Parts: sequence; structure tokens; C-alpha cells
Amino acid sequence: MYIYDFLIQTTSLELDTLFHSPAPGFCSLRYRLCLLLHFCNVVMMSQHICLSLTMVAMVNNTDPHLWPNTSTKDLLDNIKNPRYNWSPKIQGVILSSISYNMVIMNIPIGYLSGIYFIQKMVSCALVLSSLSSLLIPLAVDAGEMPLIPCRVVQGLSQGTVSIAQHVVWVKWAPPLERVRLTSLSTSGLMLGPFISLIATGFICQALGWPIIFYIFGACGCALGVFWFILFYDDPKNHPCVSIDEKEFITSSLMEQVSSSGQPLPIKAMFTSLPVWAISLEFAFHWTNHVLFLYSPTFISSKLHMNVTENGVMLALPYLFSWLLGILTGQMADLFLSRNALRVITVRKLFTALGLLLLALFGICLCHLSSGFHSTMIFLILANATPIFCIVGIYINPLDSAPRYYGFLKGATVLTGTTGGLTSSTLAGIILNKDPESSWSTIFFLMAVINMISLTFYLIFAKAEIQDWAKERQHTRL
Repeated sequence: MYIYDFLIQTTSLELDTLFHSPAPGFCSLRYRLCLLLHFCNVVMMSQHICLSLTMVAMVNNTDPHLWPNTSTKDLLDNIKNPRYNWSPKIQGVILSSISYNMVIMNIPIGYLSGIYFIQKMVSCALVLSSLSSLLIPLAVDAGEMPLIPCRVVQGLSQGTVSIAQHVVWVKWAPPLERVRLTSLSTSGLMLGPFISLIATGFICQALGWPIIFYIFGACGCALGVFWFILFYDDPKNHPCVSIDEKEFITSSLMEQVSSSGQPLPIKAMFTSLPVWAISLEFAFHWTNHVLFLYSPTFISSKLHMNVTENGVMLALPYLFSWLLGILTGQMADLFLSRNALRVITVRKLFTALGLLLLALFGICLCHLSSGFHSTMIFLILANATPIFCIVGIYINPLDSAPRYYGFLKGATVLTGTTGGLTSSTLAGIILNKDPESSWSTIFFLMAVINMISLTFYLIFAKAEIQDWAKERQHTRL
């Protein structure tokens, strides 16, 4: 009888938990907001790279065969596709102008995201980026000089969204769902390039390149307005969140306090080895920039073909990155929710997978890819596997110092941007010396950077809240 009563009570408790607890799912408000942020990232990244893709239809020296299924007559139609006499140097200045302010603005944006309203920051920045996108066709008609400020403003706005969005999960994500929500929202950064690469060529052919900026700009404005209406910085204040979900989120974050109005412990941060460990996101961005910028050049050199003839082929690595990013977040949170692995073990495991597999497939690209199919397989794997780092080193600052997550995220993105600019510049210098045989040097250097960074991270990374990130809480009590 005792056993029977125990089983009845246990079953009743499980059923009550099943039907009344705010279990993870798309029906909960936090997951709907995550999906909205996912689409904001899709549109933002599409705006970021669409000029790089339309540039071939905007300049006079464009080869008409660069776009798939596009006739010479359509590409030379100046009504749909106005053409401009821009030298390669001018093109480079225009394309890089979106990154001009990233180095100096990351940390200020990270700091402001910790003390200002995320609702307003993300919404205003996304709308400003979208308005800049809408103005680009008009700016181009006036010359390259008005275009550059549009891209600078767009870069500042997109940098604000990229950093501030991480602070959303400080108050909205229960600890066991942080990885899942972060990976789902940031995976939109991979889906954006995929959509752009698929759609841009066909839109240029059918409607002309200015329409691309109008489409992505209008979508961004709409999403910015939706974000302002639907998102609240704190779930306690949201009028649409259920009582169960509100209690579930707030109770899971009860020990976490805000840093608003408190000075940053700068000295403690810069003398903290775990902070230096997460700053080695440098390696993640180093490799990503090389693959993003030089994959078409590599394939052209390796296979002696122009990869822009097939937009689907260029887009495949981003599609796999998007899918893997979503699956990786689910996998990491599954390990944590079942207590299969400790938090720091999950962070180190997935960081190791991201950096080691990338190094491996990069070497394979140089030495084992002898044909089209093997080259594309290794290229897709090399582009997709760094996404493992999203649930590792990328989100690690939220474990170590949730109160200062915005500032730390700005600092790590700064080191990452520095790494990306350095790697892309260095790769260009190496390729300039020997375009055919320099790829082994580039991928070997990438592997060395990954190994050194990973070793330091595995030794010094922590997933516990650091003393300097929680001592203010004790003094207030």
C-alpha cells in the first residue's frame, strides 16, 4: 500500500508539472521573443552583406557572367541596374566603411547596454540601420561620398544590435536555457547570408539591385517596430507573460543582480585570467573572417572556376552553420539539464570542438581536397564547425559575470574584430606573394592560432561567477 500511494503521489506530481510548469517550447513568450530576435539578425546580416553581393552589378567593369541565370542584356540595363565607374580602391573603401567604427565603439556599446534600455537600443539601432539601407540607392546616385556615411551609420547601428542583444538573456533566460536561447537567436546571423546569396542574384536580374536595399530596409523597419512593441527589458513588467513563466524566470535568476548605477570593476576584470580566457574569442573571429572573405578566392584558385556562377554553392556553408547552431544549443542545454556535464565542461568541450575541427578541416582543404565535391564538403565543414564555439567561449561571459555581461561582450567582440581585421589583412599579404601555393600557410597559421588560444582557454576558463562580479551584492546586503 505504501508503495502504491507513493506511485500515485509521484505520478500526480509529474502530471501537475507537465501541464502547469512553463516547460521550454515555442509557446512560451521568451521563445517567441527569441524567434523575433532571430529574424532581426537575419535581416540585419542581409543588410550587412548585400552591398558586397550587389557590387558586381553596380560597377562598369563587372563580368556579366558573374550572376547565375542572368543575361548580358539584363545586366547592362541601366534602368534596372544603374552602373558606376568605381575603381577597385573606391570599392574597397565603400565595402570596408561599415567596419570603421567597430573597433572603437564595441566597449562603449557594451557598457551602455548594461545600464540603458535594451528595448530602445535594439529597436532604434535596427530601424536606423534599415533607414540607411533604404537611403543607399539615393546616396549612390549622388556619388560615393554620400554612400560612405550611410555605411558607417549602418555599421554603428548593426554593432549596437549585435552586442546589446546578448544582454536580453541576462533577465529573460533561465540558466538551463541560456545556451539554447542564445544559439537560436544568433543563428539568424548565419541564415541572413544564406538568404542574401540565394535571393540577390535573382532580384538583380528581375527587378534591379536597388530593390534589394528597399526589401531588406523595409523588413528591418518593420521588425524594429515589432521589437519596440513586443519586448520589455524585464519579464516582471511584460503585460503578456504568463504568471507561471514570470515566476519560473524570476525564481531561477533570484541570485542575479543588476549592475545599473554601479562602477565597473575595471582593474579586477583586466587582472582576471578567466576574462583573458574568454577574450580569446579572437581565434573564433580570426578564422571566421578568413573563411568569409577568402572562401570564393580559395575555390577559384583550387578548382579554377568562378564560384559566383552558382549562388547556391556559396550559400550552402551558411545553411549548414544555421542548422548546426540550432542543434548545438539544444545539445548543450540537454547536457546541463540532465546534469550529465558541468557548465564549464560544456563550455570547454564545445569550444574545443569548434576550434579543433575547424583547424582539421582547414588542413584537409589544402591537402585532401582534390576535386569539386571533396573541396565543397571540407569547405562546408570548415565553415559550419566554428558554430560550436557559440555555446562555449562565446557565451562564457554570461556564466562568469552576468551583471557585466554587456561590457564584457563588447570587450570580447573588440578583440574578435581586431583578430578578424588582422587575419584578413595578413591573408591578403600572403596571397599577394604567391596566390597558388600560399593557402597552406594561411590554414596552418589559422590552426596554430586556434591551438594556442584553445590551450589558454582550457587552462584558465571558469564558469562560476567571479568574486569581483558578486562582491557588490554582499556590500548592499
